[in-house]
Amino acid sequence: MPIRPFTVAIPDAALADLKYRLAHTRWPEEIRNSGWRYGFDSVYLRSLRDYWLNQFDWRQQEKEMNALPHFQADIDGLRIHFVHVRGKGANPLPLVITHGWPGSFLEMLKLIPLLADPQRFGGSAADAFDVVVPSLPGFGFSDQPNAPGWNTFRIADAWVELMTRLGYEKFVAQGGDFGASVSTLLARKYPERVLAFHLNYIPGLYRPFVDGATPMTEEEKAFLVDDERWMEEKGAYSHVQRKQPQLQAVALNDSPMGLAAWIIDKFRDWADCDGDVEGRFTKDELLTNVSLYWLTGTIGSSMRLYLESSLAPLKLEKGERIPVPCGVIRFAKEEPFPPRAWVERGYNVARWTEIPTGGHLAAWEEPQLLAGDIREYFRAFRVTTASGMKAALAKTG
Repeated sequence: MPIRPFTVAIPDAALADLKYRLAHTRWPEEIRNSGWRYGFDSVYLRSLRDYWLNQFDWRQQEKEMNALPHFQADIDGLRIHFVHVRGKGANPLPLVITHGWPGSFLEMLKLIPLLADPQRFGGSAADAFDVVVPSLPGFGFSDQPNAPGWNTFRIADAWVELMTRLGYEKFVAQGGDFGASVSTLLARKYPERVLAFHLNYIPGLYRPFVDGATPMTEEEKAFLVDDERWMEEKGAYSHVQRKQPQLQAVALNDSPMGLAAWIIDKFRDWADCDGDVEGRFTKDELLTNVSLYWLTGTIGSSMRLYLESSLAPLKLEKGERIPVPCGVIRFAKEEPFPPRAWVERGYNVARWTEIPTGGHLAAWEEPQLLAGDIREYFRAFRVTTASGMKAALAKTG
């Protein structure tokens, strides 16, 4: 099927319905002055509602989104949405970047120009990328799977098909959260296509092979204890989404403020913001992301990816190691994060960077630092891609 241009254009009726629901929010009873102790701080939540209802301008956000070239492609029975920005340079390197949950392609809006046109920001045109940012199936403007089986393995297959249609025989990959899983599986399943990959997160379901011949170090053991502690203290959302996502979806798909609380709580907790979420994200950024989930009705389908992926974990067999070179960047607030020794059991780590700031939503929080590490790491893997560029130009106009 052909690749089609796509324009973000939400119907007026959907925006009117959102405003009606916001205006008629049914607030729960609360413990006075409890802050974040019982969950989302109700005072801040009400301020978000007021801004969303009275000041937030979705049409302005749409205009900014549509300044980028959007497309859809039919792949494996679904329409997959993606942004495709061609690099400004003599030999751009094709790069597919995959987002995670509770983010979206919006995570990459600050990152894309830094990679596609580095010279504009004080870098070198020799480091330019052709940037492809797909929306995961069930997220944003990609179709929602209505049958089981759409896990990260299948998404990796879809991304290879997408890059093939764009004319890219060889390419590199980057990702965090679910995007780290997809990028890892691209390298594991298609080493002949993926030159190298770069991660700002290590997949939570990644488990290397360990036996008596290669016992865990104390640092590795401490990480597994920390991982278990984190899941006990902060992983309730994950347990629900891995086991019974449809239960939560019924409520969140019916209440915009419930949806906002569920998503923005993770931004506050996972970002390097010391509990002040607006220290890292503007209200417009937060609410544009929540609005995307609301207006596309995709919170349920996005959460199902937890269940689907839990049924297909990234578990390596004895002697298995992903051969494709991998670059890793660790932002300080990204937790829990395994030690290098644990990662190197299954990954061919060619670069490891420690950053003293930033958190889980690195492309949003620290786009300059992330872009710089991506450019430096992939510099060694650049190849002639002129034929890929010609094919991309022919297919996407």
